Amino acid sequence: MNFKSVLNAVFVLLLLGCSKEPQHTELHISGATMGTQYNIKFPENEDIDVEVFKADVTKRLFEINKLMSTYDPESELSRLNQYRYTKPFPISEETALVLEEAIRLGELSDGVLDVTVGPLVNLWGFGPTKRPETIPTDEAVKQIREYVGLDKFRLSGNSVTKLHSLLYIDLSTIAKGYAVDELARLLEQANVTNYLVEIGGEMRVSGKKSSGKAWSIAVEKPITQGRAVQRIISIGNNAIATSGDYRNYYEEDGVRYSHLINPKTGKPIQHNTVSVAVVHPSSMVADGLATAFNVMGVEKALALANENDIAALVIVKNGDKFEELTSSTFDDVVETY
Repeated sequence: MNFKSVLNAVFVLLLLGCSKEPQHTELHISGATMGTQYNIKFPENEDIDVEVFKADVTKRLFEINKLMSTYDPESELSRLNQYRYTKPFPISEETALVLEEAIRLGELSDGVLDVTVGPLVNLWGFGPTKRPETIPTDEAVKQIREYVGLDKFRLSGNSVTKLHSLLYIDLSTIAKGYAVDELARLLEQANVTNYLVEIGGEMRVSGKKSSGKAWSIAVEKPITQGRAVQRIISIGNNAIATSGDYRNYYEEDGVRYSHLINPKTGKPIQHNTVSVAVVHPSSMVADGLATAFNVMGVEKALALANENDIAALVIVKNGDKFEELTSSTFDDVVETY
C-alpha cells in the first residue's frame, strides 16, 4: 500500500530522545510499509522474542496491504474499485470494519472526510497522475462529483453495493492509523505495555520509556522550508495523528492549490489552517479526524472537537506568524514541556 501521493505532506511527528540517556535503553524495530516506514520502540527489559515479533509485524502489515491497498491491483479494495456492477461485492470483515469507521467519521464531519474523494484528488494533480497541465474546469469537477460521495455506495454487513459504476474508495485517510492500532494490539498481546508505534508520522504510545519518563513527541512547525519544532508534548496512553498542507501544494498564476480537497466543493481548500493534530485512544480515529479538521478549517474543526470532547491542536497562519488554537479537551489530555 503506497500512500505517498496522499500523505507525503503529513504534519510530521519527530521521535525525541534525551541526549543524557543511554541510546541502547529502547529496542527499535523498523521497516518499510505503505510507501513509508514503520517504527516500534519498547524498553529492552520487556520480555519478548524480538525476531518472532518482527515476523508477526511483517505478516500483519502484509495482510492489511492485501486488503486495503489501492496500489496493489490484486488487493481486495482494488478489486472492489475495478468492479463495475451494482450487485453486492463481498469484502472481508476487516475491510468492512475500517470502511464502517470511515462512514461514521464521514457522517460525524458532515461529509468532509470522504473516502470516495480520490478521483478529485487525481483531477487536481495530487494522485499518481501528478500535476495537471491546466487547472481543472468547473465542468470537469462537476462530472467527477457525480460519482464522489458517501451516498454513492452502501455497506451492508460484509458487502458493498455501488450506486455508480465508477465509484472509487481509498481508505488511506484511516488505514495507516488502523495499522498502527493493529501493531499496538500485537504488542499488548505479547504483554508489552510500554511502547511507541509509528507509521509515517501517525503514532500511538503507551506507558513509559525505560528511563521512567513519558514518551516525548515533537510537533513540527508548519514551515515549507527546513525543519523546526512547534512544541514538545506527551500524550499519555493515546494516539496522535496529524494533517497539513504546507508542503504538498503547487501554485499557478499566483493561486495556491492544496492537496487537501474539500468534497463539498470538489476543489482544494483555501483557508489559512495549515496543520492539525488530533489525540485520541484510537490511531484510526485520530488519523481520519486530523484530515477532516484540516479540510473544514479552524472554526468548524474546533466546534466539532468541542462538541465531541476530542483533543485537537489547530495551527493557522496569519501573515508570517503562526497561531495555535486548541479544543477544550486538549490541555486535559496533553502535557506540554
